[in-house]
Amino acid sequence: TNDPAFVSALKYTFIYAIGTVLIVNVLAIFFAALLESKIKGRGFFRAAFYIPNIISLVIIGFIWKFICTRVFEALMSITGWVIFGLSWLGDSQLAVFSTIIVSVWQSLGFYILIYVAGMQGVPTELNESADLDGAGAVRRFFSITIPLIMPSISFCMFHSVANSLKMFELIFSLTGGGPGTSTTSIALDIYNTAFNNSRYGYGSAKSVILFIIVLV
Repeated sequence: TNDPAFVSALKYTFIYAIGTVLIVNVLAIFFAALLESKIKGRGFFRAAFYIPNIISLVIIGFIWKFICTRVFEALMSITGWVIFGLSWLGDSQLAVFSTIIVSVWQSLGFYILIYVAGMQGVPTELNESADLDGAGAVRRFFSITIPLIMPSISFCMFHSVANSLKMFELIFSLTGGGPGTSTTSIALDIYNTAFNNSRYGYGSAKSVILFIIVLV
C-alpha cells in the first residue's frame, strides 16, 4: 500500500477488467444473437470474428500500435477527421480506452463462439410457443434465451474476469505501460519490479497478491 506504482497498477487493472468484461460480454451476446438469426454469410462472419483470437497477443499489440500511430496519421491527412488526429496511445485517458478496445476486439470471437453454442442448445419449441402466444423477438430473447444460456454467461464472465486481471502481453506490446504508468497493469508492474529493477523477492510478493485477487 506504500508503493504508488503498485496502487496505480491495481487501479488501472480494475478499470481495465471492468470495462473489458462488460463490453466484451454485451457485444458477444448481441453478435451471437445476430449470427443465430437468418442472416446471409453467417459462416463468414463467425470466422471473421474468431480470427483475431488465434493471433498472438504480442503481435496484435504491435499491429494496433502501428495502426494508432502511422495509419491514423495517414487517415488524418487524407480525411481531416479529428478522431484520427487524437493521440490514442499518447494521452493517458485515451490510452486506457485504447487498451480496452483492442482487448475486446481480440477476444470477442471466442466469447461469441461460446454464446452461439449456448443459444443452439435452446429448444426451438419454446421460442415457437412464445411466438404463438404473441411474444416479440426482444421479449423471447430476454425471457427465454438469456435464462437458458446462463451457464454460458457464467463461464464467459469468470473467464473474461480472470484473463483481464492477469493481462500482460497485449499491454506490454501496445503501450508498454505508458504514457507514464497510466496503462501499467499488475502483471506488467510485477514484470518491471522483478526483471527490470531486479527485485525478485518484492516481485514475487506482488505476484502472490495478484494470485489472491484472481482466486477470489
